[in-house]
Amino acid sequence: MTTAPSARTAYAAHLRVYEPLAAFEGDERRQWQALLAEGALPDRERALAREHDAALRALCGLAPPVLPDLADTALTTDVDGVTLVSPLRTRVRSAEALLDFTAELHDDLVDAYAPREALTRAETELDAWRTGHPEQRLHVLTSGWQVPVRWFVLVEPEERLLLPGGPPGALGIRTGRALVYRTPMSRARRRAARALAVLRRTVEDGEVVSAVEHLARWLEDFHPRSLVELDYGGLVHLVDDEALSADESARDVAEALTALGEQDPERAAEAYDRVASRMKALQAVEGAN
Repeated sequence: MTTAPSARTAYAAHLRVYEPLAAFEGDERRQWQALLAEGALPDRERALAREHDAALRALCGLAPPVLPDLADTALTTDVDGVTLVSPLRTRVRSAEALLDFTAELHDDLVDAYAPREALTRAETELDAWRTGHPEQRLHVLTSGWQVPVRWFVLVEPEERLLLPGGPPGALGIRTGRALVYRTPMSRARRRAARALAVLRRTVEDGEVVSAVEHLARWLEDFHPRSLVELDYGGLVHLVDDEALSADESARDVAEALTALGEQDPERAAEAYDRVASRMKALQAVEGAN
């Protein structure tokens, strides 16, 4: 459920879970409490910029770094007066993404993407983190150059927040530009369950059902009072205002599921194709890069 190293650049979407401080244990809870008290945790935009810069330094530097060298930090948000925390664990996520990506390649192609020493280091670090922190989990899923269609089953159109941002700055990027959906964990879990019920009855593609099942199981690992956030991240800088405003992918996915439930596969395919075409347009930018 992670993606290739390119997902560590700005042009990636993110699915995050924010948990109450009470969901964290021991040293980790004290770590986030201390950073909160100091005001040392970054906002969303600064955190994305830091991950992007660290990824570029790792990828463009002398081999074999590859993994970004970035101190662990987190994003926070307040819901009804309760502070919620989403640890970024950038290096751990990058190690997992690198190993997942290269595992799908033929052995002859692996060296073209990462030195073997870097892969060994990533595997060692990931194993050490899992062994040393069995109570911790990854709160962020990242997808390069597209938003996975399955993520949209967790949100509803009314939860969409579109921010146009300020005037274009360096490289034409607008500060504050964003497209985000936010929903309580309880709603995200119910929607995933409803989507699975429909898909299991109507879709023969086992990979589609399996992908939503994995997503639903991932959500089950978190506190029930958590918040789920679908963030277009750097993808918003790949399209113009008109295209971004017209992106109603959550509405289209909801329509596709409704049509499947009503045994109207033609309408379902039309709604799904609208989402797929948007994502293909974003992915085309990668090929032109």
